[in-house]
Amino acid sequence: MKTTTLSVHTGRQERVVDLTPDAVQFVTGSGDGLLSVFVPHATAGLAILELGSGSDPDLLAALAELLPADKRWRHAHGSPGHGRSHVMPAFIPPTLTVPVLDGRLALGTWQSIALVDLNVDNPDRTVRLSLLAG
Repeated sequence: MKTTTLSVHTGRQERVVDLTPDAVQFVTGSGDGLLSVFVPHATAGLAILELGSGSDPDLLAALAELLPADKRWRHAHGSPGHGRSHVMPAFIPPTLTVPVLDGRLALGTWQSIALVDLNVDNPDRTVRLSLLAG
C-alpha cells in the first residue's frame, strides 16, 4: 500500500477545501486500485461533490441550518457552537474511497473530493491518502 499525508490549513473560518488536485497527483501512474482518503480529526469530514459552482457555500449554509452554531450543544468547550463540529462527522464522514483506474480517479465529470471543516478553533488539518493497488 502506498500512503502519504497532506497538511491542510483551513484557517479560522468554516471551509470546504478541494483535495482533488492532491489526490490526482498521488494516484497518477499507479495503475488500478482504491484510493482511501481519511481525515483523523473528530471535527472534520470528507465529501464528494461539485465544487466552485456555488455548492461550497450551499453546503456550508445547509450545515449551518442543520447544525446551528449556538448554545444548544452539550459539548461546549471552544467557540460558540463548537459541539456541532463534533456531530458533523455523523453526516459527513471522515473517510471516503474512490476507485482508481489506470492511474486516474474514477470520479464523475463534476465530482471533486472535498475536506469539510466547521471547526474554527483548529486551523490546521491532516489528511491521509492511501492507495491499495488492484
